[in-house]
Amino acid sequence: MYRDNSYNVVLNASYRAAWRIEDVIGDGDVLDFTRPLMPEALARVNTLKGLTACERLILNHIRAHEYLGMFGLVEEFVLPFVLDHARQQLSGDDWRVRALLQFAGEEAKHIQLFKRFHDVFETGFGIECPMIGPVEAVAAEILRHDPLAVALAILQIEWMTQSHYVDSVRDDGDLDPLFKSLLKHHWMEEAQHARLDTLMVEALAEGRNDDEIARAFAGYLEIGAFLDKGLAAQTALNLGVFERVAGRTLGSADRTAFLAQQHQATRWTFLGSGMTHPRFRATLAKVSPAADAALAAVAPAFC
Repeated sequence: MYRDNSYNVVLNASYRAAWRIEDVIGDGDVLDFTRPLMPEALARVNTLKGLTACERLILNHIRAHEYLGMFGLVEEFVLPFVLDHARQQLSGDDWRVRALLQFAGEEAKHIQLFKRFHDVFETGFGIECPMIGPVEAVAAEILRHDPLAVALAILQIEWMTQSHYVDSVRDDGDLDPLFKSLLKHHWMEEAQHARLDTLMVEALAEGRNDDEIARAFAGYLEIGAFLDKGLAAQTALNLGVFERVAGRTLGSADRTAFLAQQHQATRWTFLGSGMTHPRFRATLAKVSPAADAALAAVAPAFC
């Protein structure tokens, strides 16, 4: 059930955490490509055999570009979903409407922020890094599912960002400060989004029987499988960029190992770290203990 005071509390917390894009990245700011941009816990480049230290740093940077692109893609389907949900509440509780519109406005800001960082990255990196897409087709595929399935996928992503910063980024002093600031500021606002999306999940699940919730959970798993296929394709694109920048082509066995290891790394970064987050699992268990048990069996494949 909704607790109206929760929307009031989250909205005011959002105002306190608010920042401007100019607070994060200004004109003339550059990334330091002599340092890693992504924490090793997410990039997982150091365990790849046959790469030099320089090549591992190159791959770390490519994974950082992937992070920018994936979150730019994610925000493109989160924004219309939140707006559609807010539109249905316009005649309801004022705090709820204001909190959801604040949520949407911050997601629009995140899209712009990730685009700014993408431009700065490509200027400094010097080589174009392709991304899966097109964004509109990916968003359409995800949004065609049951709204509860989409809300669960979004909630997983929001708790995932919390895990990324708290567990891997915050205490890593080796990272480029500008990229680290991006991850910190994204974390600050996504903390409020996770609280709001929890309320959306609970509202969308309310009144549904076990079969209806099971079908929505199946849709959530379909979204995960769809994203996983995209991650495999993105890993292949990353390999192509790596070989161009490194100036060499990996042998057949090394290419196979690269694709397998890096696909698993992206699975952890963008799926497993959210699937296993205790707060996401707590919400899922509240909605459906059977779905939570099913996810417990699935999640290890993405870790």
